[in-house]
Amino acid sequence: MDDIAAAEERIVTERLRQKLNEVNTTAQTQLSVVQDHVKFTLQQAYFKCAYECFDRRKNTDEINNCVDYCSAPVLTAQNQIEDETAKFQERLNRSLMVCQDRYEADKVQNKVGAINVLESCVDQSVQDSIKTLPHIVGQLKASLSIIEPPANNI
Repeated sequence: MDDIAAAEERIVTERLRQKLNEVNTTAQTQLSVVQDHVKFTLQQAYFKCAYECFDRRKNTDEINNCVDYCSAPVLTAQNQIEDETAKFQERLNRSLMVCQDRYEADKVQNKVGAINVLESCVDQSVQDSIKTLPHIVGQLKASLSIIEPPANNI
């Protein structure tokens, strides 16, 4: 690989890293409402519920069962978020692997502009993934019964 091609590849690699950071940042931003619901609403309810479990009239098994019962909503919500996040990541990874495979095939065939095709493919994959985030967040909100307050219209 000549110096120009190597420099071009480094530049494209940095651009690709920026695109992946963009999808990460967007995912974190959009999922923040769901994460806040789990951290504050569900965990607060868990601690209040679990506090009530500690009664001197109960034996250890009863207390443990009560605490387990209280923790179920938090654990369920966390599992749903992890599952959806993992599916999202897997779809993005598969899409990026297709781009990588196309790039490798183009490189083997010495096609001109293979790196540009790679960059375009990755950009499209990232944009497509970002477009799915509102749907994923909507599904999580629905399954976790998250109701956001209406926006203040001044």
